[in-house]
Amino acid sequence: ISGPIAHPNLGEQLQPRSNTKYQEASIRVHYEHIPGQFDSGETYQLSSPIYEVTVQDQVFSSNALPSDLQLSPRTTPAMIGLGLLEAISEADILALEDPFDENEDGISGRANYVWDIVQQKTRLGRFGWKATQPSILQQVAGAFNGDMGLTSSLFPDDDTTSDQQNEFRDLPNGGHPEVSDIILERVAHYSRNLAVPARRDINEPLVNRGELLFTQINCSACHQPQMSANGETIHPYTDLLLHDMGPGLADHRADFLATGQEWRTPPLWGIGLVETVNGHTRFLHDGRARNLEEAILWHGGEASDAQRAYRGLSVDDRQAIIAFLNSL
Repeated sequence: ISGPIAHPNLGEQLQPRSNTKYQEASIRVHYEHIPGQFDSGETYQLSSPIYEVTVQDQVFSSNALPSDLQLSPRTTPAMIGLGLLEAISEADILALEDPFDENEDGISGRANYVWDIVQQKTRLGRFGWKATQPSILQQVAGAFNGDMGLTSSLFPDDDTTSDQQNEFRDLPNGGHPEVSDIILERVAHYSRNLAVPARRDINEPLVNRGELLFTQINCSACHQPQMSANGETIHPYTDLLLHDMGPGLADHRADFLATGQEWRTPPLWGIGLVETVNGHTRFLHDGRARNLEEAILWHGGEASDAQRAYRGLSVDDRQAIIAFLNSL
């Protein structure tokens, strides 16, 4: 399985912004609120996004799309520590697989295998929300192409249809390709070497208690605290594997071996600095979670037991886990 077929008029990725007069679509988002309750009695609300895509005055709503049209909004993944994730051996990642849940813990992570453009063969996927890119170089080239509309030697064609190409023929461009191999490698080098920030408050009792609880409710089964990268011990809090996160987070979009309910475990290192760096506390693949607690509460599927265990904790214990996450 390679993924859905691109929209015949819009391509694979929507381009709602442009520095020319042409704009593929406009997008609006509003939210439905889903009530919930902790075992201790406190209530909460989760925000479920509904997207409206307007194309040439025709409005498509994500909760009432045609059966053959799929929409999967994505936020930008964190850039830190990518080189270390790339340095984890394939054997170490595959050792964490349990596709048939043979240990009967309810968790059955599995690898995605994707197409490597440079090596012209199928390889283990590591990067992206569904582990759809095998290398930092290809991840960077894909972002140039899909997010910015810039071609490179890896992606020499624009994400456009034949009709769009005729319409774009006279618009300015940056040449062919628009991103040279030198620039592509330099951006990949930067992405590969962007460091992970040091942890904070590691001696705080609340943080230490939160770390213990994080393990006790089995969040660490997928968010692996420790891995090895070229012989160096790192703490990415990911297994780089796909996990079924349940229908609540499903985008119904397959990507290579990933199903519409599967997502790669996102690394947690640096997550406590998201607000400082990005100026917001939005989490998950589409940013629906307004804070770390909501991100936990959205977990379903293989993470249902951990989510239920979190809901069963006292207020103080839940605050301890959030304090631990903010220390990463």
